[in-house]
Amino acid sequence: MYLLAALVLIASILLYFRIADRYNIIDKPNERSSHTRITIRGGGVVFAVAVLLAFFLGIATWELTLAVLMVASVSFVDDMRPLSQLPRFSVHLVASLLVLYEAGVMELALWWIPLALFVFLGWVNIFNFMDGINGITALYSLAVLGGFYFLPELADFRGLIELVALSVLVFGFFNIRRKAKTFAGDVGSISMALVLGYLMVHLLVATGEIFYLLLFSLYGLDGVLTILHRLIKRENIFQPHRSHLYQYLANEMGWGHLPVAFGYFAAQALLNLTVIQLATDGEITLLFPFFMIIIVLIVGYILAKYLILKKIKLV
Repeated sequence: MYLLAALVLIASILLYFRIADRYNIIDKPNERSSHTRITIRGGGVVFAVAVLLAFFLGIATWELTLAVLMVASVSFVDDMRPLSQLPRFSVHLVASLLVLYEAGVMELALWWIPLALFVFLGWVNIFNFMDGINGITALYSLAVLGGFYFLPELADFRGLIELVALSVLVFGFFNIRRKAKTFAGDVGSISMALVLGYLMVHLLVATGEIFYLLLFSLYGLDGVLTILHRLIKRENIFQPHRSHLYQYLANEMGWGHLPVAFGYFAAQALLNLTVIQLATDGEITLLFPFFMIIIVLIVGYILAKYLILKKIKLV
């Protein structure tokens, strides 16, 4: 089954390359970009294909499949011709509500619904913001999916995780390169964010343990603290920028895309192993290690960013 799925995923991304060439769906470098050559945008459409395959194989629900196809469709259009905020936000809102409904959030106390919706939409947008250098989306997704795979609470979702991970490997073959052949595009990053968010919501609803949010910690940290930093500087947070830590490391510090992407992968994978070990030892319910890890990450992030900004004379 997985050999056949791999062939379908490979065929779909190769077909997409032909479509992208014909309709000029490309990324042109600009002053905000971290790349320097014209590259096909939207190769992450293969993530949505994986979810569709999972649905036909009976291992993905119709709610998740519909939600992913909705965001993939509007994001694909946006990749070809930029849309205004309203149609994109409306689709993201409906898709998020579908996911939260399927995961059972609507059955919790009423005040959980707006909070869960706000956090879920925030995660989707942060994941999209973090898709800025070669390899980072593919490698980070594999780190998170790997963490999910080994948690017994998500045993029923292992078929879905395997198929999505397979699509990431197919995409990664063309993206985890010094000169990438394709980028995920909004169609890929938002589809992946929705799938990962879906799995996280199921995990949180099943366990009630916020400790598992550490499985998203690096992206969450870089995304939230960058937004706060930009708000302090009175910048428009909805405008494109290059002020994430990973962007400073890859661009201003000259570390390169792949070393930074592998660094984020390794750090998140190590954190995920820590979470799995704590869960195995029965210490996942303790708030002390959770907040200690968060504090260490925040202090480390702020210090690293300050030293970088000081070195490039921006502070």
